[in-house]
Order: sequence, then C-alpha cells, then structure tokens
Amino acid sequence: MHAAKPLHAYRKYWAECFGPAPFLPMSKQEMDTLGWDSCDIIIISGDAYVDHPSFGMAVIGRVLENQGFRVGIIAQPDWQSKDDFMRLGRPNLFFAVSAGNMDSMINRYTADLKIRHEDAYTPDNAGGKRPDRAVIVYSQRCQEAYKDCPVVIGGIEASLRRIAHYDYWSDKVRRSVIADSKADILLYGNAERAIIEIAHRAAAGEHPGEMRNIRGTACLLNELPVDWEVKDSTRIDIPGPVSAPLNPYLTDDNGVNDASENTVGVIDASSKGPCSSAGNAKQEDIQPLRIVPPKGDRPHYVLLPSFEKVRNDKILYAHTSRVLHLETNPANASTLVQAHGDRFVWMNPPPIPLTTPELDDVFELPYKRVPHPSYGKARIPAYDMIRFSVNIMRGCFGGCSFCSITEHEGRVIQSRSEDSIVREVEKIRDLTPGFTGTISDLGGPTANMYHLNCRSEEIHATCRRLSCVYPTICKNLVTDHSPTTSLYRRTRSLPGIKRVMIASGLRYDLAVQDPEYVQELVTHHVGGYLKIAPEHSEEGPLSKMMKPGMGTYNRFKEMFEHFSKQAGKEQYLIPYFIAAHPGTTDEDMMNLAIWLKSNGFRADQVQAFYPSPMASATAMYYSGKDPLHRVTYKTADVNIPKGIRQRRLHKAFLRYHDPDNWPMLREALLRMGKGHLIGYGKKHLIPPTQPANHRSSQNQKTDHSRKGSAAKGRILTQHTGLPPRSVKDSPKKQTINAGQPSASGRVRKRQK
Repeated sequence: MHAAKPLHAYRKYWAECFGPAPFLPMSKQEMDTLGWDSCDIIIISGDAYVDHPSFGMAVIGRVLENQGFRVGIIAQPDWQSKDDFMRLGRPNLFFAVSAGNMDSMINRYTADLKIRHEDAYTPDNAGGKRPDRAVIVYSQRCQEAYKDCPVVIGGIEASLRRIAHYDYWSDKVRRSVIADSKADILLYGNAERAIIEIAHRAAAGEHPGEMRNIRGTACLLNELPVDWEVKDSTRIDIPGPVSAPLNPYLTDDNGVNDASENTVGVIDASSKGPCSSAGNAKQEDIQPLRIVPPKGDRPHYVLLPSFEKVRNDKILYAHTSRVLHLETNPANASTLVQAHGDRFVWMNPPPIPLTTPELDDVFELPYKRVPHPSYGKARIPAYDMIRFSVNIMRGCFGGCSFCSITEHEGRVIQSRSEDSIVREVEKIRDLTPGFTGTISDLGGPTANMYHLNCRSEEIHATCRRLSCVYPTICKNLVTDHSPTTSLYRRTRSLPGIKRVMIASGLRYDLAVQDPEYVQELVTHHVGGYLKIAPEHSEEGPLSKMMKPGMGTYNRFKEMFEHFSKQAGKEQYLIPYFIAAHPGTTDEDMMNLAIWLKSNGFRADQVQAFYPSPMASATAMYYSGKDPLHRVTYKTADVNIPKGIRQRRLHKAFLRYHDPDNWPMLREALLRMGKGHLIGYGKKHLIPPTQPANHRSSQNQKTDHSRKGSAAKGRILTQHTGLPPRSVKDSPKKQTINAGQPSASGRVRKRQK
C-alpha cells in the first residue's frame, strides 16, 4: 500500500486558539459569540445540519476544525439567489459544497421518476428543500456570491458523477460534474485526507484549482503533461476484435503474476488465459482482469474514451465503466483521464484508506450528537433513525453491481477499534436524549465485514477483482468474524445497555463461514426480524447483480432457524428483492413470485432497480451490455426491463398477492403460456377473478397517490403460504426501514 501522510501530521492552523465550537456556526450571531470575524472554510450542505458522525458534512467540518480552521456551515440554503450563500460572509480559503448524504436526484425522485414529497434529511421530513443537481446549483451560487472564491465539491453526488456518466433522469450521458459546476477541484470517496491537505495548502497560499496531485481528487486541465506515459484504455481492455500481443498479466490460481518481469502495460483480453472472456463461458469468465502495474519510474495515466465518444457510443460507455471499476484499488489504481471537449478531467487514484487509529480519531471528535439548536423541536427522520446506532466500519468488498457504496467508499474495509466503539456506546448511553438502553445498530454498509480484509498485502496490492465474494469467496479473504463477535459481547455487557440490535444488512454468504458468529447474532442481537438481501431467486439476474445464489440463502436460513430454536425464540428472516434489474426477464420475475409464495412471503412494498450514476448495473441499463465482462461490439445484449409497463409488471410479480395486480399478471401469464398458474389452488399464483368487494382500480390509484413516497423502503411480511386471510387472523408484522446514514456521507440504503 502506498504511504500516506497521517491526519495528525500537519501543523495546526493558527485559528486553533479558538478551540472547538459547540456547534459549527450557521449564523453571524453564532460567529460573534465565538469571537470570529470570519470563517476560513464554509460548508454548503443539502442536508440539515446534525452534529453527528453519521452525517458526512458534520464529519468534514469537525475534521477541519480539529486541524485548527474556523468552519461555518450553511445547511439547505435558499438556492433561488446568491443572498443566502453570503450569510456567513466570504470564506478566507474556500467553499466546500456537497449535496448531502444522498445524490440530490435520488433524494428527490422515485425509481418511477415521481417526485418524493418527503426528505428524511430535512426538519419535519419536508420535501423540496434542496435543488435538483444540488452540487451544480450550489457551486454556481457560491461563484455568484464571491466570484474570486475557490469552490471545492465533494460528497456522494460529486463522487458518483466524477466522470461522464449516464443520468437516468434526463436519459442521457452528462459531463463530469466538475465541468458543469465549474468548481476548482472535486473530492471523491472518503475525503478526510484530501480535504485536510487542500485546506493546509490553501492556507499556505496555493489555489485549489492548481492542486493536481492529491489522491481522491479530480480537476480540469487545459493540457496534459508531456512527461507521463499514456495508456489507451482501449488497449487495456479492448472493446472489439483487435489483435494484440501476448497477455503479460495472466495469473495463476493464487492470484500471483506469472509473466516475465520485463513485460509492459498492455492487456490482450482475447488471449486464452484464466482471466480471458474468450472461448467457452466458464466460471473464470466472470472474474475481472487482475493487472499488475508495469515496473518503471515513469508515471502513467490511462486515457479513457472522451465524453463525446461515450455519449455517442454505448459500447465505449460500457467499456469505460469497466475500466473505471478495475481502477479502484488504492494499492494499484492508475490516474484516469477523460477529454471533455478541449479540456481534460484528470482523476487521481483513490484515497489511501484511514488506519484504525485515524478512523477512531475521526469518530471521537467533539460532536454534540444532536441537530443544530436552530431547528428547535422539529424532527429530522434520518437523525431519529441513527441516533442510537454506531458506525463500526467503512467500505464494502461485496461489489454488488447496482450499489453505489463501492464507488464512493471503496472496497477496502476500514474498521474502528473495539475500544473506540465502546466509548461511543457509552456516550450514547450518557449523553443522547431519549436513550432507553437499546443500541439500535452496530454496523456500517454491512453488518459483518468488521476487520475483514485480504490475508496478504502483497496479493491485495496486485488484485483487481470487482468483488471479494463473487462468484465465490476469495480464498485470500479473512472470513473470521471473531472480532465482531467479541465486540457484540462486550457492548451488550456494558452497564446501562439492555440490548444491542443489528439493523445493518447482513452479508449472509460471509456469515455462514462462521457459525459461532451466526449463533451469537441470532441468540442475542435479532429483535424478531433480521433483514438480508438475496435480491432475486434466479441465476440470470443474480449473475448481473454479482450476488450469490439461493443455495447460500438456504444454508443461512437453516442456521438462523436452528439457532433461533436453540435460543427458544420465534424469529423471522426478512429477505429483500429487486424488480426490473438488468438481466431480468418476465419469466425470472414469475419464478421469483412462485418462490415467494411457496416460502410464505408477501412483499408489502417493493423496490424497482434505480440506475444510480456510475454503478456497473447502470452501465448495463444504458448500454444493454455487461461491463462485468470484456465488452466488444459483438457482445450479446443483456435483457433490460426499461419500459414503464414492463417495470410495473416486474413489481407486480413481487406483489402477486395484491388484487390490484391480478389483471396485469393474468394477461402476462397467458401471454407467457403460463395460464396453469391461474387458479384457486395452493400451487396457483393468482386467482382467475377479482374479489367481489375489491375497490375499483381508479379508487386504488387515488389512494396510492395520497401516500406520496411511502414506498421508499422494501418490506416483507411472512405468512403461512395460504390464501389471503382477514387482518384479524394475519400474523404480526413489522416494518423494516433499510435507510440509514453513515459517517462517510452516504446512505446505508444502497442507492439504486
């Protein structure tokens, strides 16, 4: 792993003498109380200001404050004019702009492109408090307010839009957000290292627009350096039948390079080695290429197809997405360059992950752990959801193609120490208003990747797998859950702690590797329901999602039921599923509906695939090709459920029990030649007639419209598999909300 300057290695800025503020000031009056005449850095955020380590802008603000800078925050400003952006005056160094913990478009619109009327990151759940494409709008207003003031953009919206990207809402490929926002520099991923370096260099007189060598950042260049070696991405992963020299990067079964040391950086994706996609389709074909960087002192960058090319050529778009995802390991990633007209987006390699002591320091800064007092008694749902939960780690090596966690946080797991986590639990117990003894979650992007990483730094330094657990769990991955088990036991034994629940999604294919962990979890940390995400039952869509098959789910289910019975508890698994994911056919959804009914599940609310920027599945959705494999002009198309009618049909299959969906399902089943599934028996999926007392479709439609965006989550209730019963006879059910903010500025609910 490359060396990185420790967060504490910088000399504190002179304003350290003011000490930490009770809250980052949001008004001139608060600045006056603190004795400040100005702010060094002003954060612009699309979220309400909650001074808690689960909110990204609070983390960035406190990290900068700890370096000695005076940091103010303007949360959810009125973007209709520049006036609100001048509330705190001109920052001495720069504006730091973020859309908030979610991409503003995903926050504002459903997967069906309907406006959400609620926003969990806003006081009283009010919608419409941030603009569409907030990073662009906020940046423009900052530049209008103070034309000569640098603008630094970051957060999940900037991360996911750092190069040319497909935009679901406009149905076109858009330019990098740094080009559209005209910001000086873009930060992507976990930004502590980058923002600290930028702040200190800016304080020393350097303009952020001239900082071109900071990891985890992107900037715009007028011309490219002449002393760097250029590697054309179409030579690295050839999108067509081009002859090329022998692949020097073939690896043996241990992931060790067996090529000559004198080989240089070209990959022949048509060669017949174990990572090749040529020849017969085998399990190895879905393993991404693993590339060892060429030796030598000369720096190099990978030249991606230009914005204009990927906008006009879907094959090149899919190819670009594939190369980008292969260049995400901080240990070996290359600089990426993409032309936008006559300028170039220069994207430095990802940031070096924080060490455990550094992550501990970030989470133990003097957060007040409550919303800013200016909100009074207004409720902020996102805060209510996480105020009794603790983030124990960052990152995810699952690599699910539809998920934006990896693109933002990376695949390297960054874990806090057990002592630090315990101290935070004690702070919740002692300081958080309303605490009754229950910790609602110890988790992160997943519940059970704490302290799981590669066994060997040398192997990790050469690895470019897109997932450590798909299609099988890498034999170099540590799967010992004993650190997590130890953490659970210690936290629940603390005085004043009655229960410790686990609400983060569980990666069950990892959990089954450690039965002791499953027993500990099921016996002590499940409150009747445990959510997991098989996402589908059929191999076709699962292979495009990079998710394990139902065999692994069944193994975990057996263990879950065994340990629940052993503990004398009645507990249920709540599996989540996605409708209309790329690679899914109507028959796949029909088979999933049959699986749901045969296993006694009814989906009360369902989630349709949401094409978030930069995700591999989004590249699939847009291009019709599979970027998990080498993409060529002869690559077979992937089935993409795109039309509104087909997407509704796929959601209807998940809600096979809802009479509103029966007419559509009857028509579809007859068209598919599956009429034998229509009837009144247990083996039938839906009945042939509507209930006599069923409300009209128009009334039902009106009723749904009144509910607004209530279908944001994915919820299942378990039943006996019998025909629908009265409410009186129905078993108890519980709503499980999948969305939780995390410390890195993103939402724990994967953005789809």
